Amino acid sequence: MSLVAGVDSSTQSCKIVIRDAETGALVREGRAAHPDGTEVHPDAWWTAFQQAAEQAGGLDDVAAIAVGAQQHGMVCLDENGEVVRPALLWNDTRSAKAASDLVKELGGPQAWVDAVNSVPVASFTVTKLRWLAEHEPENAARVRAVCLPHDWLTWKLAGSPGIEAITTDRGDASGTGYWSPAAGTYRTDLLKLAFGTTPAVPRVLGPAERAGTTPGGAVLGPGTGDNMAAALGVGAKPGDVVVSIGTSGTAFAVSDTPAADPTGMVAGFADATGRFLPLACTLNAARVLDAIARVLGVTPARLSELALQAPPGADGLVLVPYFEGERTPNRPEATGLIHGMRLATATPAHLARAAVEGMLCGLADALDALGMSPSRVLLVGGGARSEAVRRIAPTVFGCQVVVPKPGEYVADGAARQAAWVLAGTPEPPAWEGAETEVYEGEPTPGLRERYAEARDLDQH
Repeated sequence: MSLVAGVDSSTQSCKIVIRDAETGALVREGRAAHPDGTEVHPDAWWTAFQQAAEQAGGLDDVAAIAVGAQQHGMVCLDENGEVVRPALLWNDTRSAKAASDLVKELGGPQAWVDAVNSVPVASFTVTKLRWLAEHEPENAARVRAVCLPHDWLTWKLAGSPGIEAITTDRGDASGTGYWSPAAGTYRTDLLKLAFGTTPAVPRVLGPAERAGTTPGGAVLGPGTGDNMAAALGVGAKPGDVVVSIGTSGTAFAVSDTPAADPTGMVAGFADATGRFLPLACTLNAARVLDAIARVLGVTPARLSELALQAPPGADGLVLVPYFEGERTPNRPEATGLIHGMRLATATPAHLARAAVEGMLCGLADALDALGMSPSRVLLVGGGARSEAVRRIAPTVFGCQVVVPKPGEYVADGAARQAAWVLAGTPEPPAWEGAETEVYEGEPTPGLRERYAEARDLDQH
């Protein structure tokens, strides 16, 4: 039996799953936490990876490894491969002005869509490079290579052989703002526009191309971004719509053609199979529920129970969950708000219900941005473990919701990619799908309309 390892280096933690390469059966797993914050030194990811690998029983018997990781993060290296400064993560919004400036400098949103199929917002790497050039010129002057979190971890697994050996994949590269999914090439002119110079960028590998080997001889897959890995992990095919509730919320669909949305709401990403992954992202997802649970002084499980005790629509109480600004719609300076509170709705149950509905309405906005009317939505991510989220989701999305058995879909997708690299086949191995639960429910009358009214109150 050949074993493969899949890594999910997310914002909050590192998860590793070890699976049978042929069947996908889980053999063992491990995890370790990452530090909080919107900037993190990459060494913390490496430490967490080592801890997770140890908890998983080690990787000595693994034939192949692939890494899925948070998208967009800016990892800058000097000529010796040393980290210049802590990585700015996708959820660091300090580059919002840089994003706006870059959009204008190229000639507007349509010019960016024509160039790279996406309009840059604060999360994109290209905007963080502009911020670095403007605010930390001494650090910027030391940068000789720039890469993404999954690129860096794959390179570390290979033994850090030199910055010229860093690789990436088309899925993660499509989130930088200087690689074109449609053309399949870097736009170094946009890199220079943002940064003033053109540091080295990783070589873009094909979906099942080897990135090298570890010092122990395990084959390294190309890896990919977390959303691309999740799509691979759940076996999403063209036409499928997935909503993932993690630190961020995402709605994405596998497509045979690249997306081109000049409003900037939909990022025209590539996926991990050679196709495309139009995606809309919200900055505020599972942490909204964590925050309201903290306010109420209850556990997440108790928050779920409270939410299901309140009536649909929470008697008009609306929570707009822009606790960390927002990306869909693009409002990096927005804040959360509670609207419609009366004495009758000033209860823990009403607030819990409004939190769940508000988070799901934000995700429904992302679904709307994709321009699709799906007959069903595949709901994944840590937030999907909440009973309230699963039961309320159909009443917000207005369609059937299918929830696979809870799992580490990003790590699973990375493991499936590792098995694909080993197999050398045209398509990924057809592992048996996870068990699913189906949820139905009638749309709650007026809920989306009330949310939209509250969402647009004094938000810039």
